[in-house]
Amino acid sequence: MKISIRRSRRAAVAVALGSALALTATACGDDGSGAAGDKGAEGSGKGEIVFWDNNGGVRTDIWKEIIADFEKANPDIKVKYVGIAATEYQSKVDTSLQGGGLPDVGGVGAAMLAGFTAQNALEPLDGRLAKSSLDGKLNKNMVESLKAAGGGDGKLYSVPTSANNGVLYYRTDLFKKAGLDEPTTWDKFYEAADKLTDKGKNEFGYTIRGGAGSIAQALDAMYGQSGITSFWDSSGEKTTVNDPKNVAALKKYVGLYKKVTPAADLNNDFTKMVAQWDSGTIGMLNHNLGSYQDHVKALGVDKFRGIPQPIGPGGKRVQVSNPVDGLGIFKASKNKEAAWKFIEFANSKAESSKFNESAGQVPSNNDAAKDEWISKAEPTKLAAQALTDGSTTIVQLPYYLPDWNTISKTDNEPNLQKVMNGSMKAEDFLNTLADQLNKAQSEWNEQKG
Repeated sequence: MKISIRRSRRAAVAVALGSALALTATACGDDGSGAAGDKGAEGSGKGEIVFWDNNGGVRTDIWKEIIADFEKANPDIKVKYVGIAATEYQSKVDTSLQGGGLPDVGGVGAAMLAGFTAQNALEPLDGRLAKSSLDGKLNKNMVESLKAAGGGDGKLYSVPTSANNGVLYYRTDLFKKAGLDEPTTWDKFYEAADKLTDKGKNEFGYTIRGGAGSIAQALDAMYGQSGITSFWDSSGEKTTVNDPKNVAALKKYVGLYKKVTPAADLNNDFTKMVAQWDSGTIGMLNHNLGSYQDHVKALGVDKFRGIPQPIGPGGKRVQVSNPVDGLGIFKASKNKEAAWKFIEFANSKAESSKFNESAGQVPSNNDAAKDEWISKAEPTKLAAQALTDGSTTIVQLPYYLPDWNTISKTDNEPNLQKVMNGSMKAEDFLNTLADQLNKAQSEWNEQKG
């Protein structure tokens, strides 16, 4: 199989970072299993397994609840929890793939799935799922999304736990005071962003994501405004990211920076954005369902709403796909049987409902998705409706490309910051991004052929 230069470079960087990250791994209590290439073993189904949470800190408390439930139901298995920040997770896994210390089980979302499977890091789970109590109980679309993201062999390497969706949160109290309409269209969004800004009073209409995770939010704004409904052109070989309509949309969106947003947004990831929005007087925030509970705790349910992304041209809503999250077994695990028991338990009706109510996301377990809390969590309810009522077109991002995560994060997040601060043109940024994506797609097509 042809190996991508970029993927080889990423592996080399991971090795170079190994020594520096070793201290971090030790601090996290990392004593997991082996490295890539280690076939692992089924094990006894008892003893200790190591679990890496791919959104540590944000999801630590709920995972510890689920682990406590699991250990009560399975007293002969102990789960060692290691929480890793979402922004550090891929680097930590890549480093451990080279030097050892992988966990038994870990969070594996669609965005990084292809990169891990390309390195032969994960155990196929189709056979285990077919024989388990979860068979037929999981949302088929989520299962298919993870299969499609897994690298092209049609196998399931991660069992879905939840689906997220982009949400526009807005302060209903500030909108009412300013006499503004709900930001259901992009025109109303920009009008509100401008009218709610008073820099002298440290009041801003919007907070824009310039730090980690910025590319996906920028793509959402681009495709939402342009109305383009496919990531690739009709040939399937050229991306539409640098289409003139998307270039114009990015210019307008990035033009919000410092005009109606805090200057600190240039480096803000989602945790800083959410904290800033919850504690300040900022009118709007784009994030996903995952931060809903944070807003409830900070503001109560009467001062904000979370609605689907604004409607664009022709009255149609266009969004880029949000990756499905899931749990996978690392091939190097010496106790795959116990690791599977944990995945099966975490996706049971009760635990799936508990996790997703805390996260504010859509459960993968179909029975859990019928629980009463979903009708009470308005953003989750509205998101589910928007995805099923025909009002929304989803632009599927190419999570199947092994280089997708590197291209959309490491290679281009710094360039987007340059666009924001005016040192790089939007056209140059999107053309660079397009060239990298087209090359990766060409390699992918060659490998499939």
